[in-house]
Amino acid sequence: MSRICALCILLAGSAVRVSLADAEVSYPMLMSISPVAVQVGRTSECEVTARYSLDGAYQVFVTGGGVNGEVASPAATQKEKRPGRRPPLNKLKVRFKVAPDALPGVRDVRIATPQGVSTLGQLVVVREPVVRESKPNDSIQSAEAVTLPATICGAIERAEDVDVFKFHALAGAGWTFHVRCQRLENKIHDLQEHADPIITVRNASGAVLAVNDNYFFGDPLLHYRFTKTGDYYLEIRDARYSGNPYWEYCIEATDRPFVTNVYPSRVSPGVPARLHLVGYNLPPDMSASLTLPSNTPEGLQWAIAQLSDGQWTNPLPIVVSRLPEVLEQPGDNNTPERAQRVSVPSGICGRIESKGDIDCYSFEAKAGERFSFEVVAREHQSALDSVLRVLNDKGQTLVENDDWRDHFVHADSRIENWSAPANGRYVVEIRDLHLRGGPEYVYYLKITHSEPAFTLETDTDKTLLAPGTASVIFARASRRNGFEGEILLSAAGLPPEITAHCGRILQGATDGCIILQAAPNAKLQATNIQVVGSGVYRVKSGKEIALSATARPLQEIYMPGGGRYHYPAEMHTVSVGDPLDLKSVTISTTSITLKPGESRKVDVTIQRKDGFNQNVTLDAIYQHLGTYFGNCLPPGVKVDERASQTLLTGNQSKGSIVLKASADAKPVNKQQVAIMAHVSINFVMKMTYCGAPLFVTVAPK
Repeated sequence: MSRICALCILLAGSAVRVSLADAEVSYPMLMSISPVAVQVGRTSECEVTARYSLDGAYQVFVTGGGVNGEVASPAATQKEKRPGRRPPLNKLKVRFKVAPDALPGVRDVRIATPQGVSTLGQLVVVREPVVRESKPNDSIQSAEAVTLPATICGAIERAEDVDVFKFHALAGAGWTFHVRCQRLENKIHDLQEHADPIITVRNASGAVLAVNDNYFFGDPLLHYRFTKTGDYYLEIRDARYSGNPYWEYCIEATDRPFVTNVYPSRVSPGVPARLHLVGYNLPPDMSASLTLPSNTPEGLQWAIAQLSDGQWTNPLPIVVSRLPEVLEQPGDNNTPERAQRVSVPSGICGRIESKGDIDCYSFEAKAGERFSFEVVAREHQSALDSVLRVLNDKGQTLVENDDWRDHFVHADSRIENWSAPANGRYVVEIRDLHLRGGPEYVYYLKITHSEPAFTLETDTDKTLLAPGTASVIFARASRRNGFEGEILLSAAGLPPEITAHCGRILQGATDGCIILQAAPNAKLQATNIQVVGSGVYRVKSGKEIALSATARPLQEIYMPGGGRYHYPAEMHTVSVGDPLDLKSVTISTTSITLKPGESRKVDVTIQRKDGFNQNVTLDAIYQHLGTYFGNCLPPGVKVDERASQTLLTGNQSKGSIVLKASADAKPVNKQQVAIMAHVSINFVMKMTYCGAPLFVTVAPK
């Protein structure tokens, strides 16, 4: 997944509307968890480091089952001299209890505090005992002795830091060293430079035996079979010799079977599957059996399977699907003429087996019939960087895709809503972008008839409230295969003290919002919720098809240069905490009607916390550096920047938002809009407060 975004910093004053003044109250931003790994079947204590205070932490959220967290160290008790501010407690001990049957792998972690819930950190559940780095260990002479198998945890904490570990290996033993480091940094909000780890195995004299830099994206994986019994050294450093105190790593060093991929890469729920394994230290038959419960949800999953010798695999990357299963047949299907025939719909499991291999599948279509093609490979640990083409019976390219793009750029390919130009035979072709191939180049190719649908994402993964305050959740829809209808939003899982005012995404539009209001007597709490969208697609016959989607939360990421990016998260947490910098936001009206060409002013009054005199900015659109991240205004309605008073400085408490309808604005009835007051935490992150929902109507001409 590409993490490069185009950033244009506009110098015109009206384009950049970000206050650089710090909020006095900020939720904590997790920077590291040390050690970053915990062992199954054990209770482990880790130190969580954050920017902004963790004081008063009272709850720990961990995604997935089998792992529970609790605050282990007491909160600070001494208050600063300034009233209403908590001590700057930046480190916290957290105790993680891991069940013996917990699935190994990465979990998201979040801490709830009276200042609000934190950004996300990540924790790795492992099978082997955890060994923490002990300094000094920067050379072979000072190498730290470890007994393998183990999970070695440490940090590349400064420039030119090199961590060296000494271990003993027997002749003929094969050891796998799996590093997690760069991948653990994707969800850390304010870590603008990421590690690029590289690992090396050396013999007793220091000579290099094996080295690996990038295997799983930026993280290394190294397997080495030792020819002589003796002592050896494992070295990890940044490939650029950079360092950072927050660059935590864990190295899973194991002589157990280690699986990188399986073929077929798809499993049907409730149906026994025999999987061919790709990896290291595998049993002679290189296979495992797996049966998933019949109610297993579809999509990308991780599972473990038992081998013939009784051992269990590490987590296997699989695709769960209920489509009719098709396996690539042995033989040559490298050209359109030799394409393997398939029906639609199908879920095809294949593999680009060697350099230059190209796989072709043929299907029949009628003129105007619409199809969608989706590859799952790189997204789920395959080495394949796919390119997908649809060809006609003459071998001519009709449509092609390399990297699929929605909110993010994916190395996997997707073609949606393609229409067959005529009756006949067509071929879908898949290959590697660089014409590479091998056992680890597995793929799942989904071919279906295009059906109307939509997906949802929320612009944040946390909503912070105090008693009596309100804030907003923006939801953005990606529409597919002809669905342009209205989408109604709802929130599930809210406690009784929080009221949701659920808006809609207008027909053909992308954004809608939910405004959450905490009761004046709401207690300290944090809970995970789900945002759901529902719509109706009407076919030509008049039949209505109900559509729905659960929103994927996104965590905000501070990019180099001040850009705002996102990374997918697995939970959206709502919290009620201590009083914040603003006590309330009040708007002069909750309903306005605009005729095309007209303007209306909404007066906004904020109530500041005693002593808070930092800048506050007002807006009806959630934006950063000219990019809109949440815009619920009806089409043709904009904020009139010149007529509005949006910057409140010092002790100012009154401002205004002027909304103006264009001359060609189309009629809309009571669209919910959030009038926001922002207090900046840093250049990207804001504390956002709202008033009551504003309903905007655009009247006919």
